[in-house]
Amino acid sequence: MTIKERFNLTIEYFQKTFPAADTELVYENPFELLVAVILSAQCTDKRINMITPSLMQRYPNAESMAKAEPDDIFEYIKSCTYPNNKAKHLSGMSRMLISEFGGRVPSEPELLQHLPGVGRKSANVIASVVFKKPVMAVDTHVFRVSHRIGLVKNAKTPLSVEIQLTRHIPVELIHEAHHWLILHGRYICKARNPLCIKCGLSDFCNYYRMNRNK
Repeated sequence: MTIKERFNLTIEYFQKTFPAADTELVYENPFELLVAVILSAQCTDKRINMITPSLMQRYPNAESMAKAEPDDIFEYIKSCTYPNNKAKHLSGMSRMLISEFGGRVPSEPELLQHLPGVGRKSANVIASVVFKKPVMAVDTHVFRVSHRIGLVKNAKTPLSVEIQLTRHIPVELIHEAHHWLILHGRYICKARNPLCIKCGLSDFCNYYRMNRNK
C-alpha cells in the first residue's frame, strides 16, 4: 500500500466516523478558547470545561483579565494542573494581547507563540479551530495514532509528525484532521488497551498487524 492510499483510506474512514469533528473544549470566542487551551496543558478537557465558566464570568475579556494579578486568577483555576504557572501565563498573555495586539487574538501561529503559555502546539490549535488555518497541532494522541496507523515514518518529534501529516493531507482538511486523530486516540486508539476490535482502520493499521496475534 502506498502512503497516498493509506492517507486516502484513513481520511475516508474519519469523514464517515467523525463527520463534524471539533474541539471538546467549550468556548464562545477566540479569547475564551485561548484561555482554555493554555489551561488544558497536561489536563483533561473535561476538567477545563468545569473551570472556565466561572473564570470567564469574572474575566470575560483580555481587558479585565489583564488587570488581575496571578494570585487572583489562581483562585479560579486551582483545580487544574500547575495552577501557579498557568495563572502567571494567563495574566501575562492578557497583558500582551492589550499591549501588542489591541486586545484581539492574532490568527497567525507565529504571532500566537509570542504569548506567554502558548507553544507551537497550542498556537496551532487556536489557529486551526478558530481561524481554520491549515496547521496541524500534534499532541500525544495525534503523535500516537499517526504512528500506529502508519501515516508517518521515522518521526521522532511532534514537528516531524506535523510536517509529514500536512504534506499528505489536503489543505482544506488539515484543520479537521487534527480533531479526527485526537478523537480517535481519545476513544478508540487509546495508549493502553486500544479498542482495535472497534476500529475501522485495522485492515491496514501497522500497530494492529504487529500485535493482533499477541
